Amino acid sequence: MKIRTAIIGPGKVAHLHAKGIVESENAEFVAVCGRSKERTQQFADTYGINAYVDLEQMIKEENVQALIVCTPHPYHRDPVVVAANLGVHSLIEKPMASTLEDCDAMLQAASENNVSLGVISQRRFYEPIVRMKKAIEDGKIGKPALGHVIMLGWRDENYYKSDPWRGKWDTEGGGVLVNQAPHQLDLFQWLMGPIEQVYALTRNLNHPYIEVEDTAVAVVQFKDKAIGNILLSNSQKPGIYGKIHIHGANGASVGAQTEGGAMFIAGQSSVLEPPVNDLWTVPGEESSVEIWKKEDSDFFNTIDAAEYYIGLQIDDFCLSIIENREPFVTGEEGRKTVELFTAIYRSNRDNAPVQFPLKPEDTADLDGRLSMKMNK
Repeated sequence: MKIRTAIIGPGKVAHLHAKGIVESENAEFVAVCGRSKERTQQFADTYGINAYVDLEQMIKEENVQALIVCTPHPYHRDPVVVAANLGVHSLIEKPMASTLEDCDAMLQAASENNVSLGVISQRRFYEPIVRMKKAIEDGKIGKPALGHVIMLGWRDENYYKSDPWRGKWDTEGGGVLVNQAPHQLDLFQWLMGPIEQVYALTRNLNHPYIEVEDTAVAVVQFKDKAIGNILLSNSQKPGIYGKIHIHGANGASVGAQTEGGAMFIAGQSSVLEPPVNDLWTVPGEESSVEIWKKEDSDFFNTIDAAEYYIGLQIDDFCLSIIENREPFVTGEEGRKTVELFTAIYRSNRDNAPVQFPLKPEDTADLDGRLSMKMNK
C-alpha cells in the first residue's frame, strides 16, 4: 500500500520533498497545487504528475491522502484546514506556522477530523542527534542540566531578493528565528525538555534592506530547573556553523555540529559538511566519537543529505498513516518551536522573562515582532 501524496506550494524547497516522495516506499506522488498555473505546470512536468490551482479540486480528483505543505510559513494554515476538513493528513514544512493562532487552528482542525499533522524536523533523523537523544534517554549524562545551541550564518541581499516574500513581517513572519533557526530550536527543546521561561533580545545588525531580525539571543530556564542559552544569527560571512551541546548533571556531555560551511539554501546550494558528534564525554565512550565521525562522514559522502533526511521523514509520515500511529514529529511538537520563537519576540518587546505555556495574543504587533521595527 502506498499513500497518495500531493504538494502545495511548488517553490524551491518543494523539489526536496518531491524527490523524497519519489524515493519513498510508502508514498505515491500524484499531484501539485500552486497559485501560478504556469509555474505549477512546470513543476508537475518535472515529475510526471498533474497540476492544479485549486486545492479542494486536486484533493477530490486525485483522491489525495497526504498533503505536503510547502507554502511560505504564514500561509500554512488555510491549506492544512481545508485538507483536514476533507479527511487528508498534512506534513508541514518548518516552521509549522509563524503564529500560535495558526498552529492552534491547524491542530483543532486535525483533531476534529481525526487526521494527522506532522512538521518537517529532519535533523532529528541525523545519526549524531539520534545518538545524543538515546544517551540522554538512557541516563548516560544524568538529567540535562545545561544546554546551548548556536547557529551563525550569512544571508546576503540577493537571498532576500530571490523571493518577494522574504525579509518582510507580513509574508515571512520573522527572520532568523522563523526561517533559518527552527531546526535548532526544535532540537534544543527536544533534547533539553519542557521550558518554563525565556528572556531574550533580538536585533537587525547588518541587514538594513529587510524588516525582520537577523540575530537573536535567549536565556532559557526549563521546568526541571536546567538552564540553557540560544545564539542565532544571519550576520556572519560567509556562514560558519551550527552546534548543539547538552551537559548533564553527572558531569558528562554530548554534542553535535549539525551545520558546517556556508549555510544551506533550498534549491540554491547543498549541505556542505556532514553532521557529526563533536563532543562526547560519557564515561567509557570517549574514544567512540572519532569512530562515529568517520562513519558519519563516509555515509554523508554517499547521499544528498538534504534530500535523504527529508525523505526519511516523508517515509515515516506515510508509514504512520498506514500503521494508524502518530508520526515521529507531530503537530504538537511543531507548535513547541513556534511557542519558543514567539516567547523570544515577546520577551524582546517587553524586556522581561516570558512564562510558559504561551497562548495566542490578540495584538496588532504580531506577538512582539513589530516592536523591533518601530524601535529602529
